[in-house]
Amino acid sequence: MFLKKIHTFIFILATILVSSCSSDNEGSSSSQNSNGNPLVIQNAGNLEIPRIDDNAGKIISHYASGILNYTVDWHADKKHSRWVAFTFTPENSKQNWNRNNWNNTEWKGDPFQPDPALSAGERTELSDFRGSGYDRGHLCASADRLNSKDCNEQTFYLSNMSPQIGRFNQQDWVDLEGLVQNWGRSNTFRDTLYVVKGGTIRDDQILRYTKSGMPVPKYYFMALMCKKSGTYKAIGFWVEHKSYGGNPDVSSWAVSIDELEEKTGIDFFCNLPDRIENPIEKAFSLESWPGLN
Repeated sequence: MFLKKIHTFIFILATILVSSCSSDNEGSSSSQNSNGNPLVIQNAGNLEIPRIDDNAGKIISHYASGILNYTVDWHADKKHSRWVAFTFTPENSKQNWNRNNWNNTEWKGDPFQPDPALSAGERTELSDFRGSGYDRGHLCASADRLNSKDCNEQTFYLSNMSPQIGRFNQQDWVDLEGLVQNWGRSNTFRDTLYVVKGGTIRDDQILRYTKSGMPVPKYYFMALMCKKSGTYKAIGFWVEHKSYGGNPDVSSWAVSIDELEEKTGIDFFCNLPDRIENPIEKAFSLESWPGLN
């Protein structure tokens, strides 16, 4: 309880310090931002995109109807992504499609498919997952993208999949995903919710490899940043990849963004001005994220 009060106090102070009326593209000035991405590839300056460093793979942005759907850092040598990044906004959080609708299409069910942005030598195939003993676990969840058929279909690209323990995928991770979707669809909670998800692929953070050579992450993570009326807050989640038996204590997975960066080696929300990024990454408040406290 004492630790929670400390987190809350620091977070309130941080929120006061970072209140702002500036735009979502405010991380572009090098004088304000010591670690922002150079704008050498498409969308590199978006607030949801982590630092594109020497460890980056192939950065792919998927669009539907001319609107950015999500971005993935794909590592062909690992047969896995390092992260997937996207946002929830008033427009893309609408629910115009349902996963069950795929049963009435030519797919006759979920449209799992290789990523068309990757060549045959770069991508994973359906055969890589077949007989692996693991679920094809979404990173950008199907339920994260119900705004259109095309947006939902892109979540079934295999570059957006990670081999997950069935019970973890269906009973535990899904609980955290549900909270994120609630926050992302609440216009009173957010103007924009920025999301980065991933499974660990560093050599010392892999459980094992499947027979097709895909790494099974030892941990999964999420980094979230909420902007509302010019005020920012952030929280991270670090989750060991195992079965929790359903109904997990999701709040016990919460960490600061600074701690998540230490664990993953990924620099999240680097395109924010330092005066905003630094304080919100040091602190988090469970009470500020409904459903956690």
